[in-house]
Amino acid sequence: PGGAASLRLCSTRGAQDGINKAVIDRIIRVDHAGEYGANRIYAGQMAVLGRSSVGPVIQQMWNQEKDHLKKFNELMVAYRVRPTVLLPFWNVAGFVLGAGSALLGKKGAMACTVAVEESISEHYNNQIRTLIEEDPEKYKELLQVIKQFRDDEEEHHDIGLEHDAEATPAYSVLKTAIQLGCKAAIFLSERI
Repeated sequence: PGGAASLRLCSTRGAQDGINKAVIDRIIRVDHAGEYGANRIYAGQMAVLGRSSVGPVIQQMWNQEKDHLKKFNELMVAYRVRPTVLLPFWNVAGFVLGAGSALLGKKGAMACTVAVEESISEHYNNQIRTLIEEDPEKYKELLQVIKQFRDDEEEHHDIGLEHDAEATPAYSVLKTAIQLGCKAAIFLSERI
């Protein structure tokens, strides 16, 4: 009455109707952090190997990771998910991992790619199972995104193998160490 504007305390998004907010928050937060970290890894690799023969291969994978990060930035807004407080740490850690592995040469960078992408593919598969158990129809859009990104990560994994990742000295030790770091990053980023 009297021309008073109606006050809307919170927006209701169709994307949030009936969702398991805790599950979706964890998934989007950790995936955003992972794609952010992947971008920093490729930035570190490009800083060292960008002008080498493998530079265009790394750039191609990085471009896909940039698209992944952009999509998770959009999903964070759509679902109102806060980012992990660890982003400043992943910024530095990702770049150091990328540059450090690239300092071992092309094979070292590719070994890093194989280790990370294998971990992320497994992580995405776990999320796909979780969302299907929750309600595949309700989470159809998010499932499509995660499946596509998982397929991209598997492609990056295979590119790493095609570029002699396994010929890196102490490959299995390096791969195991990187994958342990990935598991820790996933665990922490889901929760903090």
